Amino acid sequence: MDDDAIVELYWKRDETAINETEKKYDRYLFKIAFNILASFEDSKESVNDTYLKTWNSIPPHKPGILSTYLGKITRQTAIDFFRKRTSQKRQDSEYALSLSELAECITSGGGPGQELEVKILADAINTYLRTLSTEARNVFVTRYYFMDSIKRISENYGMSESKIKSMLYRSRLGLKEHLEKEGFFL
Repeated sequence: MDDDAIVELYWKRDETAINETEKKYDRYLFKIAFNILASFEDSKESVNDTYLKTWNSIPPHKPGILSTYLGKITRQTAIDFFRKRTSQKRQDSEYALSLSELAECITSGGGPGQELEVKILADAINTYLRTLSTEARNVFVTRYYFMDSIKRISENYGMSESKIKSMLYRSRLGLKEHLEKEGFFL
């Protein structure tokens, strides 16, 4: 079933929408969740929460690209689950590893202007990513958005792990330099 038909099922409040979504996207969503949570049970629960959140958000939302919409919900759900789970203890996962790699480029802060600052930061990161080659940008996004392991990225792009690590290192250095030029002091 195509995405438009699935979205229409949600709009009609037809419960088969969830079954069709699961048939088409379960593996994709599970991969996103597992890269963040590194746990089969937690990932499955996160994906199930995605189906519920999707049911509750369509309508009023009508996503243009269903896979992206579902991926974003899954990613946020898994990150929330990860934060809750690790508030008591630290867990190894691709999410934790990728955050530690980016820690030298981006700092977190608090305060009333944080939401605006986060948007400005996101715009600055996107501007920087557009300066990278397609290959370097894809590797960066695969690592830091989809949280794929270095090994998996290496296999997917047909490059050695050392080349992937080197590309990511150079991209992080470039990002740090770009953010400093934009007025983000790290």
